[in-house]
Amino acid sequence: MSEREVLELLRENARYSAADIARMTDLEEDEVEAAIEELEAAGLVRGYQAVVDWDRLEDERVRAEVELNVRLDRETGYDDIAERLARFPQVTALRLVSGDYDFDMEVEGDSIREVSQFISEKVAPVPEITQTVTHYVMTSYKENGIELGDGEDDDRLSYSP
Repeated sequence: MSEREVLELLRENARYSAADIARMTDLEEDEVEAAIEELEAAGLVRGYQAVVDWDRLEDERVRAEVELNVRLDRETGYDDIAERLARFPQVTALRLVSGDYDFDMEVEGDSIREVSQFISEKVAPVPEITQTVTHYVMTSYKENGIELGDGEDDDRLSYSP
């Protein structure tokens, strides 16, 4: 049995039961249950979440991608900055990345004003942060490998000059 197989199936659909996974992998149900318990205990599986299509909700939900540049010193490293930022409930994802900026941070709030205030009052004042660039998410087409939207075909007319 491959742990990876079980992980991939859980990632595909966290609502699969142990019986479902057993059928898909030719394992016994108790083997699947034991494997999942081991994966959770080892910290490989950290939680289970629903993929939400926020555009279908009537209430506004604002999401933003924020690029962060930082300046490190002898006492402060990337992990220190990440630990501080990750504590904020508005931060839904935080990644150290390569390229033109250091961190990619996803933020959520109930309004553009709320997200903007969070970034200007809580994130930008962090002494090691030298620059923030905020990109507001206008529409999501795919989240965590799942396509969003109504699934209907594009009904726009073709245009060719």
